[in-house]
Amino acid sequence: MSYEPYVDETYYKNTFGGEMIPDAELDRRLRMASRHIDSLTYNRIVGRGFSSLTDFQQEVIKEVVCLQAEFEYENADEIETILSSYSINGVSAQFGNSWNVFTDKGIAMKRDVYTMLCQTGLCCRLAR
Repeated sequence: MSYEPYVDETYYKNTFGGEMIPDAELDRRLRMASRHIDSLTYNRIVGRGFSSLTDFQQEVIKEVVCLQAEFEYENADEIETILSSYSINGVSAQFGNSWNVFTDKGIAMKRDVYTMLCQTGLCCRLAR
């Protein structure tokens, strides 16, 4: 049985209202965002089964997957770089934990989106 992302193209376009990600990349981006959500939730969704989660948890996860897919698409060059910071002629840029970006397990995510994911109760390291 192959891995199914938590969001499909229909949900992304019709329910979430997404338009940013081109059709040619949409499935791959939604799949990768779903995998990243699995990592950040310690594979608890996979372990329990998505349909076993509460309606609230399912809805939050779907929204977070869409937001994460768009974030990863929009920031692909910065996310994929091996540099964490650089400076040229007095102008510097840094990618990593900052006031608005959260990073964990090699995954970059907007901090407010991670906070939303935490509302599911699936991100706590102590939870079972």
